[in-house]
Amino acid sequence: MPITTVPTTPFPDQRPGTSGLRKKTAVFRQPRYLENFLQAIFDTLEPSARALLVIGGDGRFYNREAVQIVLRMAAANGVERVLVGRGGLLSTPAASHLIRAHGAGGGIVLSASHNPGGPNGDFGVKFNGANGGPAAEHVTEAIFKRSRELERYRIFDGGADVDIDRIGAARLGEMQIEIVDPVTDYADLMERLFDFEALRALLGGGEFRLRYDAMHAITGPYAAEIIERRLGAPKGSVVNAVPLPDFGGGHPDPNLTYAHELVEAMRGPAAPDFGAAADGDGDRNMILGRDFFVTPSDSLAVLAANARIVPAFAGGLAGVARSMPTSRAVDRVARRLGIPCYETPTGWKFFGNLLDAGRITICGEESFGTGSNHVREKDGLWAILFWLNVLAVRRQPVADVVRSHWRDYGRDLYTRHDYEALDGSAARELIAALRTALPSLPGRARGTRTVRLADDFRYVDPVDGSESTRQGIRIVFDDEARIVYRLSGTGTEGATLRVYIERPESDPAKQNEDAQSALADLVRAADEIAGIRARTGRTHPDVVT
Repeated sequence: MPITTVPTTPFPDQRPGTSGLRKKTAVFRQPRYLENFLQAIFDTLEPSARALLVIGGDGRFYNREAVQIVLRMAAANGVERVLVGRGGLLSTPAASHLIRAHGAGGGIVLSASHNPGGPNGDFGVKFNGANGGPAAEHVTEAIFKRSRELERYRIFDGGADVDIDRIGAARLGEMQIEIVDPVTDYADLMERLFDFEALRALLGGGEFRLRYDAMHAITGPYAAEIIERRLGAPKGSVVNAVPLPDFGGGHPDPNLTYAHELVEAMRGPAAPDFGAAADGDGDRNMILGRDFFVTPSDSLAVLAANARIVPAFAGGLAGVARSMPTSRAVDRVARRLGIPCYETPTGWKFFGNLLDAGRITICGEESFGTGSNHVREKDGLWAILFWLNVLAVRRQPVADVVRSHWRDYGRDLYTRHDYEALDGSAARELIAALRTALPSLPGRARGTRTVRLADDFRYVDPVDGSESTRQGIRIVFDDEARIVYRLSGTGTEGATLRVYIERPESDPAKQNEDAQSALADLVRAADEIAGIRARTGRTHPDVVT
């Protein structure tokens, strides 16, 4: 084979974050940058993983070129066979499913998730392991370590590019390539999990109307196949369904700020009954009813409480898990069901061990991610179909389902404030100052509340005993109100400070309050305790959810 060994020097900034390496697209398009990171992945692969890899991405700008580079480097590094989504496309949960269904040694997923795309946007690469989930921390650390030592990379340097738009077999040197339909296997899986007969009755009856906004991202073809073709929803129920390299100039993050078109469409008496959106690579979701927003934390709790409605979970749940910043709503559901509830750091890889060990069935994060043991990634379309299955059986509006849940379990008034593109030094100094102040906070009064606990979250994995420290600063008050501070690992420009604020409310007469109003005093306390305005100069967050 015409394999070329190219001399290179390390880049210092290739440490993977929460889920892979994300940078500006222009950074990845530098000579040797993508190649270096890929070589670090290939150099750390277990020999057995080279038998079969899955490759695909969310279709953002540079995806097609990057797929060709991945293929050429895989061929040069001894990979025997690869599965590639047609056009280089695979949603992240669909990639996870393919890895698991075909017994692959892992996969290379090209995505920057919910970050913007285009020449001036973001790009990303991550390695998923044989279980279909994001690589464990010891693997990402090994990849980073190897990236700092590289002296060369290997690439197949002969022949034309692979035709990734034609389903079927191809070769690159000795490596076998199979171009597969990126949608069919995943859609078939959803049909096995959910009650499609009940869903057809709901969506095809003409009375129930939905609007699914794919945000010109990867889930458009998946949603069109499942919701419109297989379930019979009227054509046009799925909007912005064609994936575009720049996501149509939008920000493919399904929240109240960036999915504003959907939010507006769900207002007023003529609005659809159900609204939903997914993100750039298909692993996040937003759920809306008419004039009603379901927080991701509430969504996780409602789905857990109603899990037996869904055929896949008719036998009940082994356990549930949430990331530490996610509200504690699902904890109360778990207590009533008599099942374990695990609190993990942010990052889906932390759920992977619990899922693989059979300790949990459903899990979720407040960052619009929900999933189960069907794959090892969060799954936006899965969560949306779960909601539709619940509505098909309960025959209640979204708002009534949630408010009924609040009456039964109590409500966690909850909000997240994101301060984006902060000066990195200022953000790190803010967190460092908070860490220094932690020992002095317990016992201090803050208005009518007293600080009961102040710590930096530490997690010991109950399966393998691995330890993760400094996973977010928690301040808990005597009434169980809580403030959490965390620097996000998903941005590519400056630093993103996320502040999570919640307070339990058991009085049904107060459960319908607007969260921002009800939490206003805690929002002020969060600013004062951390000195957000003083240290960053920001007077308000960029995104409020």
